[in-house]
Amino acid sequence: MDIINFVKDRIQGKIPFLSKRSSHWPTVRKHWIELNSECAACGSKIKLQVHHIKPFHIDPSLELDFNNLITLCEAKLECHLEIGHHDNFKNENPNVLIEAALARKKHKLPKLKMLIPERKSEV
Repeated sequence: MDIINFVKDRIQGKIPFLSKRSSHWPTVRKHWIELNSECAACGSKIKLQVHHIKPFHIDPSLELDFNNLITLCEAKLECHLEIGHHDNFKNENPNVLIEAALARKKHKLPKLKMLIPERKSEV
């Protein structure tokens, strides 16, 4: 992540100021997006973000847990902000999986089957 995006994410509240990401996060994120390459809410395949269902700043131990991840976009519908955070990156949405599924239904998209990658020994 370049420094400009890093600072922007901190200012928006996506990354809390006192948190430190695992050195494995970039690999986990890349692998997740390769397997789950569309927004779980609208089906977009651009500007994809890996959203933590239980936020990283609340429970850092779940940062690399594949069961705690969902793909949401920051494209036209901004699903990451609207569904993942209810319009404020500091908010937690414990119902993100349900709301993403309802959004897919609203957009008349087929049910999404998220692929959970196998854990690798180094992660």
